[in-house]
Amino acid sequence: MTTPTALTIAGSDSSGGAGIQADLKTFAALGVYGASAITALTAQNTKGVTGIHAVPVAFVTAQIDAVFSDLDVRAVKIGMVAQAASIDAIASSLARWSPPHVVLDPVMVATSGDRLLAAEAVEALRKRLIPLASLITPNLPEAAALLDEKVAESEAGIESQGRRLLALGARAVLIKGGHGRGSESIDYLVSADGVIALAAPRVSTKNTHGTGCSLSSAVAAGLAKGEDLATAVCNAKAWISAAIAAADRFSVGHGHGPIHHFHKFY
Repeated sequence: MTTPTALTIAGSDSSGGAGIQADLKTFAALGVYGASAITALTAQNTKGVTGIHAVPVAFVTAQIDAVFSDLDVRAVKIGMVAQAASIDAIASSLARWSPPHVVLDPVMVATSGDRLLAAEAVEALRKRLIPLASLITPNLPEAAALLDEKVAESEAGIESQGRRLLALGARAVLIKGGHGRGSESIDYLVSADGVIALAAPRVSTKNTHGTGCSLSSAVAAGLAKGEDLATAVCNAKAWISAAIAAADRFSVGHGHGPIHHFHKFY
């Protein structure tokens, strides 16, 4: 039997809480073998990002080709892409290899507030990567930024933005409610089949570094294991909620610490 395998295409976080490191931890925690293609190196910790070094585009392509030419990749997660040229290279590579599932996390801003995607690259993200995605996973500010609109403040507004994001070509949209208010954090899965609201108690913790990266990776892990999209999203939501709830077991750094990827094990 083939081992379920997922590929993350994203930036590296030197502090280990987000990006490639968070993705690989998520895959491992959920029983999926993880491969990676690094788009950028970041000098980063729990307090913020102090430097970004983009990987040459040809080498991004070389990493992706090396993985697909050998491993049976069942799902791809795309995170930080850094620059428009990288987006073009990733889109061309995915068109060439045609993976069964692509989960796109449109990473624009870090938990600390630092911008991770150049403004001119946003249009390339819309045109080249969103149409390839099985699912995109923006938070509320990212959904608004992709549509050049204000952040939605109501359920109807969120669902409306979700449908407009579908019109950009993605097969489904998961708008994450972590930036919302209230006692519950509600994510909205919008697809041609309708809207599913996924609620979980809002956890009072500052240790949320890597949450978005890890949620999209958890969905990719479920898809790599053969789950349908709705099941993969529901399971990922439950897992990430538990990882956030267990985050304060750690004492890492002086800013937004990491979530607990391995809360089931220790």
